[in-house]
Amino acid sequence: MSLPLDHIVIAVHDLAEAMADYQKLGFNVLPGGQHPGRTSHNALVVFADGAYLELIAWQGPAPQERWYNTLQAHGEGLVDFALLPQDTATALAEAQARGLDTLRGPVDGGRVRPDGERLIWQSARHDTPDVPFLCGDVTPRNLRVPDDEATCTHPNGATGVANLCIAVHELDVSLARYQALLGPDASTTAPTLLSGLGLRVAIITLQGLQLVLMSPAERKASPASTDSHSAQALRQRLSTRGEGPCAFTLAGHGGTVLRGLDENFTHGVALELWGK
Repeated sequence: MSLPLDHIVIAVHDLAEAMADYQKLGFNVLPGGQHPGRTSHNALVVFADGAYLELIAWQGPAPQERWYNTLQAHGEGLVDFALLPQDTATALAEAQARGLDTLRGPVDGGRVRPDGERLIWQSARHDTPDVPFLCGDVTPRNLRVPDDEATCTHPNGATGVANLCIAVHELDVSLARYQALLGPDASTTAPTLLSGLGLRVAIITLQGLQLVLMSPAERKASPASTDSHSAQALRQRLSTRGEGPCAFTLAGHGGTVLRGLDENFTHGVALELWGK
């Protein structure tokens, strides 16, 4: 079963402020609505490739929710991402049959749009955040994720997600989990040591999107050895925010390459936009 990228989750303190800041960066931002039974509400940045960014904030305490706790403890930024199954229960059963018995679900979820339209989906979540959750629609997806040209066109030229980096503690363990989740048709590379950066990486390709799993390489036995800046930053990320998405790049057009968009406006997200 194909599992393309559905969305990337960014936790923020103030939704209206985050929407305004992403608009300043040249994104078209769409109000999402409220999650029934929860204190959260969201907004969407939808791309022509079908994926979207979810800006999520809370109007009241939600200590039972991991995303909320990460926001309170470590500040704004990336907290998760989701893949899109045709049917959540089927994708869950297939992954469990391949040995991923730490994937749990399906769980019913939903959102009420500002116009009153009620959306329903089912999700499945892994015990550890190195693996994405599944988010499959019960109501038509274009009600949850509008696909009209006006919504998906952005003044900055962004057209979709090109790659997504995921911080993990143990690369070989996480890679095996992804292979169980995605099945035998998954396109993956063997773990590779980037010795100059002190990182181990493996790449998974999903319908043109590259997922880059990254873990710090083991430190050398010599007490004089030191990590590179990249390895230090990854270790810091893992010790604070834990495993999960840590940076991504958007594809675009127009001939201009924008790198390192201001994190004051991205709300703690390491985000680049490639021009074509």
